[in-house]
Formats: sequence, structure tokens, C-alpha cells
Amino acid sequence: MTTQQRHGAPSGHEPRAVQKALALLEAVAKLGVGATAKSIAAHTGIPPATAYRLLNLLVADGYLVRIEDLSGFALGRRTRELAGAAPPPADNGRILDELRGQLRFGIYLAAFTDHRVRLVDKDPDHELSGEQLLGTHPHASAIGKLLLAAHPELAGGPLRRVTAATITSPTVLTAELRRVADTDVATEVDECRVGRSALAVPVRAADGTLVGALAAIGTTGRIAVHDPALIDLLRTCAARLTLVAA
Repeated sequence: MTTQQRHGAPSGHEPRAVQKALALLEAVAKLGVGATAKSIAAHTGIPPATAYRLLNLLVADGYLVRIEDLSGFALGRRTRELAGAAPPPADNGRILDELRGQLRFGIYLAAFTDHRVRLVDKDPDHELSGEQLLGTHPHASAIGKLLLAAHPELAGGPLRRVTAATITSPTVLTAELRRVADTDVATEVDECRVGRSALAVPVRAADGTLVGALAAIGTTGRIAVHDPALIDLLRTCAARLTLVAA
């Protein structure tokens, strides 16, 4: 046994393993909910076999979780606790709290990072089921449609039918995204979850770059997704929010 091992110091390989584990966590944060092991390994440049082993260790320790259908990963409780030490900008929190005080719907702030949807501020009073679908099937959500309207190339490939109301025709989706681009408003009605509807408006950087979305999500029939007053309120709030372009 070496002197280094007797004193509990890390071996030559351990620091690199720690660096790789941190890189995997950063990749999941950037790629968003539902990131697959293959995409995480490719993003970090870590060999797949090593990435799979470290991902399983991070899941076992609570830093990552597997999403419901086991197709990908999301940040776990312990990582979120660490992130809690660095809260979002105070102004964003205050602005969102003010908006939530005026509405009975769930209010969510999403960031578009590396062309992926990532919720950065969730409404604590409204549970959002199926959150991973925002990242894996953006064509089915109002938030995702805003991203696709700006980057229609991301909508390539077969469109999965999440519910009976989900748009699966490329022609229909193209027309829908054109409407979103023209109006700067995206909606969904029972498309991501039956009984749930949403309205989303863009959040832009100072130079006009699309960096995220502000969404109101509620029960179908109770939230009027085409209400001009609600749209104006969300737009006014979105204009005051700050997100970093990525």
C-alpha cells in the first residue's frame, strides 16, 4: 500500500473519474430532461461504456434519476439541492411570483439550451406531470412549439402521437409553426396530456435572440389559451425576465 493510499488520498485515476462524473451532470443539465445515455456520452466525449457506468453510479447516489419510461435521465434530488445554493436571479423570482399571484394556472419558465427545453422555474403550487415530454416531443407542447418555430429543422423525423390530439402530420405541424412564428404565441389543447392546455410566449435576450419561454398551463376548459388579456399579461411579464442566451 502506498503512502497516498494509506492516508485516503485519491489515486491517479480518481480525479479523472470525478471530472467525468461532473461532465455527465453538466451534460444532462444542458441537454435537458430525457437526455439519453448515448447523447450524453456523445456530448461529453466520454466512451459509452464509461459513461454508462458513471451514469448508473450517479443514479444510485441520487444525483440523477431515470425518467418514467427509462429512455433517458434527469437531474436528481441531490443535484437540485446543490443547485439550491445558487438560486435564480431575484428579479425573475419576484416577477414570476407576482404573475402567479394574479392567475390560477401554473406558471413555468423554460430555457432553450442547446436547442433543448429545460424548465428553470416550476410553479410550486401546480404539479406538472409528463415534464420529460417537453424535451422529448416538443411538437406536442406550447413551449416546444416556440422552439420548433424558431428552429423548424428540429422537427424532422416521425412525429409521435402522445395523445389523440397531438399533431402528427408534418404538413399540419408546418402550418402550426408558421402561425406561432407569425404571432409569437404558441398553444396546446390536450396534445401533451389529455385534460391539459397551455399558452406560451417567447422570452428573448436583449438582442432579440429566443432564449426561452413563459407558459401558463391549466385544465382544458378553464384556461382560455386564446384570451388576448392573458396573452398580453404573459408578454408583459416575459419582457421583464432575464435568461442567458445559450
